Amino acid sequence: MTSRVVVLTGGSSGIGRAAALAFAARGDKVVLAARGIADLERVAADCGGSALVVPTDVTVRAEVEDLADAAVDAFGRIDVWADSAAVMAYGRFEDLPPHIFDKTVTTDLLGPANVARAALRVFRAQGHGTLIMCSSLLAHITAPWMSAYVTAKWGQRGLLRTLRQETRDAPDIHVCELIPGSVNTPIYTSAANYAGFVGRPPPPVDSAARMGAAVVRLADRPRRSLSVGAVNLVTEFGFTALPPVFDALVGPLMSRFGLARRPTPPGTGNVLGPAPRTEGGPLRLGRSVLGAGIGLTAAAAALALRQRQTRSSSRP
Repeated sequence: MTSRVVVLTGGSSGIGRAAALAFAARGDKVVLAARGIADLERVAADCGGSALVVPTDVTVRAEVEDLADAAVDAFGRIDVWADSAAVMAYGRFEDLPPHIFDKTVTTDLLGPANVARAALRVFRAQGHGTLIMCSSLLAHITAPWMSAYVTAKWGQRGLLRTLRQETRDAPDIHVCELIPGSVNTPIYTSAANYAGFVGRPPPPVDSAARMGAAVVRLADRPRRSLSVGAVNLVTEFGFTALPPVFDALVGPLMSRFGLARRPTPPGTGNVLGPAPRTEGGPLRLGRSVLGAGIGLTAAAAALALRQRQTRSSSRP
C-alpha cells in the first residue's frame, strides 16, 4: 500500500491537527473528526483539501460508529486511528460543578472507549490496524486543580493496558499510547475554569508539531508507549520515589507555572460543546521560565533521591 487511511478524532486543533498535517504531507488519506465543523474544514483546507470531514462527538457512540463506517465506505479500510479528542477543567474538586466533572470524564475516558470499540471492530474484520491514543503525563502523575482530567487519563491508561492484553491474539493489531508532557495547544484556554486564573501549559513546553510527528512515528513503528517531554521521566520518578515530597511541591509549582496571572471568571469553556479556538497556549514562556521549571523539577527529583538514600543508610 503506497498510502495509509488515517482517522483522526480530535483532528480540529492541537495534536490532532498537527498529526493530520503530517500524515497529509506524506500522502496518506486523512479522515478528520471533531465536534466543530468550521474548525474541521479549516484543517482539511490546510491538508490540501482532500481530507474527508466527518463531524463527530466521541461521547456519542453511534456517531463514532458512523465515523468508522464513513471511512471504510470512502477508502475501503482504516490503517491507523489516532485519537486526541479531549477537554479539560480547572478548579478544586469541590468547586467543580458535578456536571462539568462528569462531562470531562465522559469525554476523556468514555470517548476513547467509544473510539477503541469502533476501531477494533474494523481492525478485527480486516486483520490489521494501529490504534494510537493520546494519553498524558497526567495519566502517570497527579496535579491539583485538574481532578477530572487526571481521573479520566488514569482510567484511559488502564483501558489501554487491557486492550493490549486482549489483542495479543492479533499480532497485526497494535494499541499504542502517546504520553505528551506540556504542549502548546488550545486545550488550556478552552478549558472549563473554576480556579480563578487562566490555565497554561507548565514548562518546559513542546510544540504540537513535535507531538504530531510522534503520532506519525507510532504509526510507522508501533510500540506500546512513547513518552515525549523533556522532564516526563524525572517528574514520574519524583511522583513514585517519594510521594510526600512530590505532593508538597506540586501545588506551589502548579500555582506558579500551571496557572497564568490573568484572572478569569468561572466558565464552562468547551466542555459542554465546541467553542472557537486559537492554536497555541495563552502565553509565550521565555527561556528563564523554562529553565526555572526544569530546575525546580530536577530539584524535586534530587531531593526525593537524597531523602530516600538518607532513610536507607539510617536503617540498621
